[in-house]
Amino acid sequence: MLLKAPAEPIPIQEISIQHKNIKLFIKREDLIHPQISGNKYWKLFFNINNYLEKRPENPYIITFGGAFSNHIAAVSAAGNLSGIPTLGIIRGQELEHKWRENPTLLFAKRNGMNLKFVTREEYRHKEKLTEFLQNEFPDALIVPEGGTNEEAVHGVKMMLNDQTKDFDYLCTAVGTGGTVAGIAKFCEEDQKVIGFKVVDDDSLENKILELTSRQNFNLIDSCFGGYGKIKDENIRFINDFKEKYGIPLEPVYTGKMMQKVFELMDEGYFPENSRVLCFHTGGLQGIEGANLLLEKQNRNLII
Repeated sequence: MLLKAPAEPIPIQEISIQHKNIKLFIKREDLIHPQISGNKYWKLFFNINNYLEKRPENPYIITFGGAFSNHIAAVSAAGNLSGIPTLGIIRGQELEHKWRENPTLLFAKRNGMNLKFVTREEYRHKEKLTEFLQNEFPDALIVPEGGTNEEAVHGVKMMLNDQTKDFDYLCTAVGTGGTVAGIAKFCEEDQKVIGFKVVDDDSLENKILELTSRQNFNLIDSCFGGYGKIKDENIRFINDFKEKYGIPLEPVYTGKMMQKVFELMDEGYFPENSRVLCFHTGGLQGIEGANLLLEKQNRNLII
């Protein structure tokens, strides 16, 4: 079964603030599908649909991810929805006998995904793994970690529409670069794109430029200590944000992006009367796994 575009537009919600007449909004891509969340839906949209249109004899989707990967969760759900078997190559061989304790991997398994656990050293050489897997499964669709490729960038275009044209700034969290590349490639000429980097990767800008020739984006460090690291200030911000605006944020991507957006407003980054749109890229499934780790550390939980 093909993935379908939603019948109704994704809602854009205003975040009520009083700050130099700046208008702040969030596009709720997290609401697009209950299991294939946010930008992951759009990254997989053309990857899967174009693949199915080729009518492969032995359809199979293979991809890569870590223990709490939103991408692994989304691919497993998309495969289940589309009736395609899936295989997840998971970083960390030590997880092989612990996956039942991991909510993301348990979710993937329940969606029918086969899991293959590899060492971190093997995982670093994903190009070799990809070549080996393509030889073993010649009909398979192999989606890179995070889902970023040209078809994903084309899918991200679907996040832009007539509703998004009137904003001065378009903001998104950046992991592998596909979402910010798609927004930068297809947005309006006068719009400025800000990518909030949640990974410490100096090669990201070049990777994004390979996917879009436009240089209308700016990358801002939003790691807060490193990818997947959760500070107490991040938890406080996420919980306060949900209490005040009724919008849940996860701690790896959207939580850090929104926290940095508020910091930039305090610093005067956005000119007066700016209209700022942030994309909620979903991934709320990751909250449960984050809370498991926080609980073990006797820290406050994400509500």
